[in-house]
Amino acid sequence: MRLQLALNVNDLDQAVDFYSKLFDTEPAKRKPGYANFAIANPPLKLVLFEVEGATERLNHLGVEVSEAEEVTAATERLKAAGLADLVEDEATCCYAKQDKVWAIEPQGLRWEWYRVLEDSETFGEDAVGVLEAEAPPVGRVERCC
Repeated sequence: MRLQLALNVNDLDQAVDFYSKLFDTEPAKRKPGYANFAIANPPLKLVLFEVEGATERLNHLGVEVSEAEEVTAATERLKAAGLADLVEDEATCCYAKQDKVWAIEPQGLRWEWYRVLEDSETFGEDAVGVLEAEAPPVGRVERCC
């Protein structure tokens, strides 16, 4: 299990250069307008979206898990607590197929609890707004990471 931090950046090349040096590692995945780092120490999944002129730097937060049961347990727990906003099974987003559950905290910050099933060559058929000129509004859960 590791935390995920997803940021909107104006210049992906510049951000990748900075974070590669900061965490002494290269991106695990790099596509047009998108990069992610699987950092071992500290355990962190850092995701960068190139969103020129984004008004919000923080895109969303998440928890990446490795087992299907962990997503199922999180989904059940969040539903029971009235926090599950959206459940997605085998959703393609961020160049990966994923199972996930979304929650939105009281001030609108989006959280996802997810598991990557496999890589994908596409960003995501249902992705809305993540790579547009503006970042998605806080509190609006996109159909993508």
